[in-house]
Amino acid sequence: MSSAPQLDIDHVAKLARVALTPEEKATFAVQLGSVLHHIEQLAKVDVAGVEPSAHAFAVHNVWQEDVARPGLPADQALRNAPAQRENMVVVPKVVE
Repeated sequence: MSSAPQLDIDHVAKLARVALTPEEKATFAVQLGSVLHHIEQLAKVDVAGVEPSAHAFAVHNVWQEDVARPGLPADQALRNAPAQRENMVVVPKVVE
């Protein structure tokens, strides 16, 4: 990464809101420099004619057939409810 500008690790740490020791600053400067070097390598790749995409593979919705089925019986649905009344779950009042 010889052509890249000098990294300001103090500025990056401030943006990330982390306090770094001098040893951590030295370590992270090397690591961040390496990451930026790889990004520079990606910028050299010829992508002319490549369509932009959000996914590597085409995404298709797979819909399940809409068929009516019997629901869960109330006694099974309320089996783990901490409190119940008239086939409903009882919860603490949250609105005055």
